[in-house]
Amino acid sequence: MTAFDVDIQRLRSGYGVKWGALDPGTLGAWVADMDFPVAPVIRRRLHEVTDHGYPHWPGGDPVVAAFTSRMATRHGWTPSHDRTRVFTDLIQILQVMIETVTSPGDGIGVQLPNYPPFLASITRAGRRIVPVSSPGDLAGCRLFLLVNPHNPTGRVFPADELAAFASAAQEHDVTVLSDEIHADLVYAGHRHVPFASVSPDAAARTITATSATKAFNIAGLRCAVAHIGPAAVWDALDRFPLDYFGQPSTLGRVATVAAWREADDWLDGLMSVLTANRDQVTRWAATLPGDTGYREPEGTYLAWLRFPELGPDPAGVLEERARVRLGRGADFSPETGAYVRINFATSPEILTEILTRVSRVVTSSRSR
Repeated sequence: MTAFDVDIQRLRSGYGVKWGALDPGTLGAWVADMDFPVAPVIRRRLHEVTDHGYPHWPGGDPVVAAFTSRMATRHGWTPSHDRTRVFTDLIQILQVMIETVTSPGDGIGVQLPNYPPFLASITRAGRRIVPVSSPGDLAGCRLFLLVNPHNPTGRVFPADELAAFASAAQEHDVTVLSDEIHADLVYAGHRHVPFASVSPDAAARTITATSATKAFNIAGLRCAVAHIGPAAVWDALDRFPLDYFGQPSTLGRVATVAAWREADDWLDGLMSVLTANRDQVTRWAATLPGDTGYREPEGTYLAWLRFPELGPDPAGVLEERARVRLGRGADFSPETGAYVRINFATSPEILTEILTRVSRVVTSSRSR
């Protein structure tokens, strides 16, 4: 037994939607949750709270201290403790910033494809999605939602590209919301660069949003952090009534602090498993006929491929014919309907079966 063994029967009988929503014969690689058990130290800290009651934090919110310390030691950026707020999740942070920074009808720059709840948050708020593929696209935007590492493509943006976006944001006076939730899931040969660390101006116009939820598989506990660079945004938030935006639960705070302060050994082991899985996906993609558009992920545990021969909804075809549920490309952008997103954060055995099933259907379709 290892910390990363996967019990598929436990997954199917549990509360998680990734497996619980599926028929018994269907494999799940859609929702961006990992199949691995949560780090033992995190579970232990949660049990301590349930056994002994609310913790006492005389020194202030420990999540803020854990965040600022982690950014400095792991990513070489020193955020201000006094400009950091705790939220429930990144969707809430985005929605708060939409209401604080923009007005109805304003353009919000987004790298497409992108996380579907982000896109829905923008359109439901009456703002315009402005596709951004290069720094010049920021003209006419009021807010730029930067997702780095990127979901669903797995790109990790290098410092020179980030600097170019920072210069464009300065030129066009664009506020930047940088989603860095996958920052701890970057593969060897690549490095996460916090956008706020690129330049003094970038620091002054960037809201950095992150959470331990993706890297440590604790999304259901709902705890996230935002570092507010722009003084006007900080002042605007400060004028809202106390606790207007709600608060994460005690369990979410405890799990986040345990993850960021005590679970790095577990994270190192996780990255070894994910690296092997990513390499397996890369080898598999090379065997597929035709152009899948696959680019090896530099971060995250997500692969992005196109199967146009399966029609306008490849994910639907693969669920029906291969009995594998994947992320639907059309959910991430109207232009990426031919794509699917594969979550490879599972055991090698389950991953092999997922890829084998997909191969059969894709190869059969391309040989017709």
